[in-house]
Amino acid sequence: MTAMYWTLELASKLEDAPWPATKDELIDYAQRSGAPLEVIENLQEMEDEGEIYECMEDIWPDYPSKEERGGGRSSSPASLFFCENTIYPDLLRL
Repeated sequence: MTAMYWTLELASKLEDAPWPATKDELIDYAQRSGAPLEVIENLQEMEDEGEIYECMEDIWPDYPSKEERGGGRSSSPASLFFCENTIYPDLLRL
């Protein structure tokens, strides 16, 4: 078995996944959304203990925040980022 290898480009394919989600739900989403094979393989390699993943950081702990990735303005002032049962408003920069 090879180790999971995440990049920002690969991880970005799961940004619109139906979080929170199980491993199987994420694999299903990746397949239906046309994610690259590497994303699906990474998800398949995760240990499955029936865990519910709240966000990408639960899968890849080093996943940079939107701010660290240089995330620009949000398309919606009401957009929210959910992780670890905490809601952080996505602040707009004017």
